[in-house]
Amino acid sequence: MEKTLKPKEGVREKKRREMYRRITETGLKLFAEHGYEATTLDAIAEASGIARRTFFHYFRAKEEIILAWQKALPDELYAEILSQGVKASPLATVQAAMMAQTVNLRADIAALISRIVQSTEQLQAGNQAKFIGMERAAVSALRELWPDPKRADGLRLAAMIGVGTLRLAIDAWIEEGCEKPLEVYQQAYFACLQKEVMEGERLDN
Repeated sequence: MEKTLKPKEGVREKKRREMYRRITETGLKLFAEHGYEATTLDAIAEASGIARRTFFHYFRAKEEIILAWQKALPDELYAEILSQGVKASPLATVQAAMMAQTVNLRADIAALISRIVQSTEQLQAGNQAKFIGMERAAVSALRELWPDPKRADGLRLAAMIGVGTLRLAIDAWIEEGCEKPLEVYQQAYFACLQKEVMEGERLDN
């Protein structure tokens, strides 16, 4: 199958993407330090080193910074899965990629985002879309690593199970106040999954 080459990113596009990321990261940092409600657009713009009017070239409101963070996760997962290669099974590859992706996620920001997300229907919808996007990204990356069409259904299952396990881990992590690293919960839920699979195999035999 012939692959379509991705157009090379231009200087302007690269600068815009970098500024978009800078504003997003700055906004999240200020939300964690000062609280979402207390953080003003002016404060985000100043900390990002831009004028207020420039902020509106990238975002229309503070809520969109949370949405931007959510939308970035699928692309990050896709890239991380590809970087893992084919040294392990598809499910283990998804697991390793998600562990690598979340290892630097700050607990205070995660807890804050969780609270903010529940405040509006738009953000709740964005949160659900985040996981759907991550699942699709995982499928795409796995199929690139294992292109055999006969494996398509199995790879989709691996993606669905992997992302579903992450959702459970995040819910438990936030519910317990993010006191332990997220990867502890991820490892626990993957271990639980492996135990259930082994138990099912034992009963079948």
